[in-house]
Amino acid sequence: MRELLRQHRRFFFLATLSALALRLLFFFLFPAVTSDSLLYGDIAKNWLQHGIYGITDAGRIVPTAIRLPGYPGVLAFCFAIFGVDHYRPVLLLQILVDLGTCLLMADMARRVVSRRAAKAAFLLAALCPFFANYAAAALTETLEIFLTALALDWALIGVVSLPGGRLRPWLGCGAATAAAILLRPDGGLLLIAIGVYLMWLWLRPPSSVSRTRVVQAAVVFGFVCLAPLVPWTLRNLHTLHEFQPLAPRYATQPNEVESLGFDRWVKTWVADYVSVEEIYWSVPGEPLDITKLPARAFDSAQQRAETARLFSDYNQVLQITPPLDARFAALAAERIRATPLRYYLWLPVVRIADMWLRPRTELLPADTRWWEFNDDPVWSAAALLLGIIGVLYVLTAIAGLVRRPFGPGTDLLLLFLLLRSAFLGTLENPEPRYTLECYPVLFILICLNLRSSHRPENERAPTEIGTAL
Repeated sequence: MRELLRQHRRFFFLATLSALALRLLFFFLFPAVTSDSLLYGDIAKNWLQHGIYGITDAGRIVPTAIRLPGYPGVLAFCFAIFGVDHYRPVLLLQILVDLGTCLLMADMARRVVSRRAAKAAFLLAALCPFFANYAAAALTETLEIFLTALALDWALIGVVSLPGGRLRPWLGCGAATAAAILLRPDGGLLLIAIGVYLMWLWLRPPSSVSRTRVVQAAVVFGFVCLAPLVPWTLRNLHTLHEFQPLAPRYATQPNEVESLGFDRWVKTWVADYVSVEEIYWSVPGEPLDITKLPARAFDSAQQRAETARLFSDYNQVLQITPPLDARFAALAAERIRATPLRYYLWLPVVRIADMWLRPRTELLPADTRWWEFNDDPVWSAAALLLGIIGVLYVLTAIAGLVRRPFGPGTDLLLLFLLLRSAFLGTLENPEPRYTLECYPVLFILICLNLRSSHRPENERAPTEIGTAL
């Protein structure tokens, strides 16, 4: 990679300046500190100032496990240097990290596609408006994308290094995966994808790779991935008296009642981000408006009437009580029995499509219902443009996927993309940001359109690959 940077220093210098300018544009015009940001910040402050990993509740600091310690740790580090509640230094740090993601993208494309594609991958990442937007938001996305790209890049190196028995790439891959998991629980999908891929290599090893080498790589990778979770798990056992190696599925405190019936009912009809904002995030604390529900939320006039009664009862207390949750669960069960394919197949597919194709304007002033075009004309045009960019990314990646042949390790990247997309279909809150961790793979697939007669770097000898670092 150093050789490529030297040979094309002018290109990479100008592309880096463009990337920095785009990110600073979002930094100055649309910096985002959301409710999630403030929750992370609250944990970070309590950890830094009181030594308690907890949230502030009615003036008390209550120990918690609703968020993994990765991002609060980053915030606590920045708060200690720049002052508590100063989020702008965090955003500037994320911008620098995002520029590192651009370099990782170039390195992955160099290994899988060609040296020419490395420049294209760098430019794609550098000018990606979605990366730039989230770099200016105090959320986990930018760091998670970087660590995902880092783990996959190390895995690509490790796959080619297997015949030589080199384990250093798997140490790096495991460390990056562990850090991704400590940021967000869904970072564990990296562990699953890479673990499944190594299992497949063990079952059908290439002629140049012995099963012993694969087992060694898997042991090193798995140990480095899981070891950092041990202190967190022990802390939760000691402090919260619960076995929690990650974070609660619904971000609930110990002994807090989960509204599982309501969540299951939501999954019987939710298909887009609009419903997440207007219905799902309103509970608890805000009134529900039945007119905000799409037609697919009712299968009959009786169901609509029952839903209206449920909303009316909820609006009186603005929380899901256990009896109310049981009624939502009964309505969900009725709907699932009537149309199981809709619940288990069609709606998850639609949710996945919505997350991949929806204009990513959730951090911008654009109207969430962008397709109604009743917003300010500038923001309506911006939403349409961002939507077109997202669709072009996906269509171009599909074209690259059809072109084939894949370079070494591309099947691993594709496995991760498919696994993560399938997982996202199971969520009741289809937020477009959740697909951004797939963008390193998406950009590699786009670069497959540039495959030429030049060999990918991963087709060189493993020893040569090792020295290329």
